[in-house]
Amino acid sequence: MTILGLNAYHGDASAALVVDGKLVCAIEEERLNRIKHSAGFPSLAVQECLRMGGISALEIDAVALSRNPRARLLSKCIHVCERLWREGSVSTLADQLRNRLQNRRRVSRINLELAEALGVSALRAKTFHVEHHLAHLASAFFASPFSDAAVLSLDGFGDFVSTMWGVGHDRNIDAYGEIRFPHSLGVLYTAVTQWLGFPKYGDEGKVMGLAAYGNAKGVPELRALLQFVPDGTFRLDLRFFRHHVEGIDLSWESGQPRLGTLYSEELLALLGPAFASGEAISERQADVAASLQSLLEDAVVHVALALQRKTGQRRLALAGGVALNSVANGKVLDRTPFRELFVQPAAGDNGTSIGAALYVANQIHKAPRRFVMHHAYTGPAFSDDDCERAVSEVLGPEKTESAWVAWVTGPGNEKARVLVEPCSFSGVVKKAVEAICAGKVVGWFQGAMEFGPRALGHRSIVCDPRRPDMKDILNRRIKHREPFRPFAPAILAEATTDWFVRAAPSPAMLLVDMVRPEKRALVPAVVHADGSGRLQTVERAHSPTFYALIEAFAAQTGVPMLLNTSFNEHEPIVCTPTDALRCFLKTRMDALALSNLWVYFTDEE
Repeated sequence: MTILGLNAYHGDASAALVVDGKLVCAIEEERLNRIKHSAGFPSLAVQECLRMGGISALEIDAVALSRNPRARLLSKCIHVCERLWREGSVSTLADQLRNRLQNRRRVSRINLELAEALGVSALRAKTFHVEHHLAHLASAFFASPFSDAAVLSLDGFGDFVSTMWGVGHDRNIDAYGEIRFPHSLGVLYTAVTQWLGFPKYGDEGKVMGLAAYGNAKGVPELRALLQFVPDGTFRLDLRFFRHHVEGIDLSWESGQPRLGTLYSEELLALLGPAFASGEAISERQADVAASLQSLLEDAVVHVALALQRKTGQRRLALAGGVALNSVANGKVLDRTPFRELFVQPAAGDNGTSIGAALYVANQIHKAPRRFVMHHAYTGPAFSDDDCERAVSEVLGPEKTESAWVAWVTGPGNEKARVLVEPCSFSGVVKKAVEAICAGKVVGWFQGAMEFGPRALGHRSIVCDPRRPDMKDILNRRIKHREPFRPFAPAILAEATTDWFVRAAPSPAMLLVDMVRPEKRALVPAVVHADGSGRLQTVERAHSPTFYALIEAFAAQTGVPMLLNTSFNEHEPIVCTPTDALRCFLKTRMDALALSNLWVYFTDEE
């Protein structure tokens, strides 16, 4: 059975293809249209999934959309009536309702838009509307190695719910608990993120990084925003928010989602005036970030503890946007009886395309589970010929006996010489290690593209973690981002216990761990202000190219890890060889391992 999973008409639009119970590919629209967090319908991702799967539009048996507009209709109607009664005016509410109804019509006509995107008059596929949080739960449990586990989704909102939990067994998820609108940990974190001066969609990760610089007890009044209920649930103090009164204003006219302000005047009275975007970070901001992070961690542990008591499980499958908070994920292992944790690599809404497809395959059609998501390398890969064509198109080089040579113009109209040398893979690894050890910044483009928000060694920028100045070099020359944001250590999996305290597997950078105190001075570029690192464990079986690079670096230096950051600069992570070359030229990184091509700037004539 061929199932196309979709996250559409929301941020991080994506598509996934599941054939006979196995995930064939999963791709985010942003990687193809180059619009960060791209919303709307994932036309390009759908087309790429079918190309990678080698199937036609008429071979799709089922379409699984990770939204169900019919879910909780009564609760939604009651909420609308309450707002009408409170506001006494219908104008603003009518506009929002009109937008919601338009979005609902799009959802209900999903097969028509899909057929148009694929250039056919109609599809024979049956459409399944999978509730948003069921898709999150399925993306974690059905992709996990667990036959039995507790399941938990922590998010902003989807289908009028923010949190859902239950238990998974074999081909069935029993979701028996939920927290409905307007109470949400995602809204709590995003609202304070906006107040801190980070208003863009997806900025919450910045606050997690900033928190390490603050005092977690520095702003105790922040605790007033959230109340813990003894049964393991929680409630927002709605005085400090506006989403329950005005609705959540989410738009994407330009393709990039924009979220309206979520906090109220009461929050300004509690915390003071909001910070402006781009201003210098103050001690007050860091303390609020740390206090918010601590509150979120306590809330996640509160929910997880109650779930563990109810289920008796020692395994947890976790998804939802809040599950991208890798610090909070670690607290689940540290402060609850859960001993094994699987977090969906694309824990945000992008991963619901996988979840919706797996839910239809495993839960609705009861197909045997045949898939474990050991890694997130689910996107397109490119051949050496593809890379050579991109070099010709982007650089237009002249061929010599051993290399291609090109001249490019820099931002100040200066001329720079670029060489492109064909190599074996072992030759590329050798050159990359030499460059990294010399303090160079290297782009690493190998194999299939990652799915989810993290670059995991196939579309990465890699550097020497031993250099104290490397973080500043990256921010000044390449990334141009806030100095408080950390860079990740990517380590050979078998060396993890020697370098990290908890040392739990973390293949998708979704666990933060403490670097062992005696090791911190050896890798200062990847140790955060509190001694932690956003860990990526690399296994040979799942990423042989990245493993080979780290292994070669370890053989030369004795350090089995590299600094790994995403191959981009204020744009989505690169997808194609052309994307990689353009980013390489724009940022002026020192070298690029483009499959088996070694591309670098040189002053030599």
